[in-house]
Amino acid sequence: MNVSMEATALPAAALHPLLVRLVQETGAAVLDATTFEAWAEQSGAAMVVFVEDPERIKETLDLAVIVPELVASRPGRFRVALLPPVPARALARRYAFAHWPAFVMLRDGRYLGAVDGIRDWDVYLGELDRLLAAAPSRPPTIGIPVTVAGPSESSSCH
Repeated sequence: MNVSMEATALPAAALHPLLVRLVQETGAAVLDATTFEAWAEQSGAAMVVFVEDPERIKETLDLAVIVPELVASRPGRFRVALLPPVPARALARRYAFAHWPAFVMLRDGRYLGAVDGIRDWDVYLGELDRLLAAAPSRPPTIGIPVTVAGPSESSSCH
């Protein structure tokens, strides 16, 4: 199934001009919570860019400039989608990344990994290559501590 969403599907004021440029330069689909699954499950490698409101997280605009350069550095290796702030917040829990903005890499809808926050260029390239070569895995959990109720197996209290 080939699902394509154009940036023009959103009101022009809904995306910062640098995010619009990212969409235009990379051919990125602009997704929401209802279109994400169908797009993500298409075959091949994919980068999903999770952005926050640039007024809240200034680094969002850095990633808007970095992603087209990453795409240009690895032409034809993966397709791109952008999740604007509201759907990005709704779907971010699924991938449990720690810092905004972030991108998640998928293959055939399966999780390969994520790169969160702003990194040095060489780190981006290394992580991108590592993720493109990675075997799919289960996305990380949010990290809720688990405790065992009842007596401890240890004879000491600490």
